[in-house]
Amino acid sequence: MTVIAVLAEPPRPGLVLPDLAATSPLTEDDAADLYAAMLKDICIAVQRSGGDLLVNYRTDDGIPDEFVGDHSSEAEIRSVVADALGGTDDVRFEPQVGSSFAARAGNTATHLLEEEEVHSVAVVRPNVPQLGRTHIDSAAMKLRSTPVVLGPSTEGRVYFAGFREPLDFTDVYDAPAVETLSERADDEELGLDYIPMLPVVETGADLATLVPILRSRVEAERVVPEHTTTFVFEEGLRVESTDGVLELVRD
Repeated sequence: MTVIAVLAEPPRPGLVLPDLAATSPLTEDDAADLYAAMLKDICIAVQRSGGDLLVNYRTDDGIPDEFVGDHSSEAEIRSVVADALGGTDDVRFEPQVGSSFAARAGNTATHLLEEEEVHSVAVVRPNVPQLGRTHIDSAAMKLRSTPVVLGPSTEGRVYFAGFREPLDFTDVYDAPAVETLSERADDEELGLDYIPMLPVVETGADLATLVPILRSRVEAERVVPEHTTTFVFEEGLRVESTDGVLELVRD
């Protein structure tokens, strides 16, 4: 069984999705609310899959002083997860360790593979709301025979990185991450496979890619990430064409 490690931060304004607030109609408070909604959706997706959910939270010691809150990072993240799942009794929480995302991801994956001897582990961030049960289960199937499985996104990013064997994680998420990870796997002679491309949300352009997809799926009565889609509709987000230029707007 694959352990799905969701590397999460407390949904505090300015700390999470800062580029989104700077490049879209959303404020920093809005961006934090969207982050919380996406975190809920990814936890629901993992719970419904055949994987084991591990919420890997960023500790207060690892957060810049200006973003330290009145409550602990762990408590805030636990509250979001509990709201999504109706409780956290079946959810494992562990602190992140490392000075960079690559280090934190690497420490988590290496510990699980070498110390706990799990079959496989995947690292994801809560910014890919369309990640669903079928994607997770498909990746888990691929990891039975392939040491590394990646979920590519736009602009060379990755939304999912699954490993059956540890590798050298130093700077492995350097842009373009999908190429960097692929090269590292090749250097260490580890086979590589992929799951379908999905959009991640980090900037206004990313959100402009996601919003029409969600609205289209609602019109077609197809499955959507509940909390993220609710946010999009409640905030009146849509994409409109002005003189041939597509623009994310807010009603």
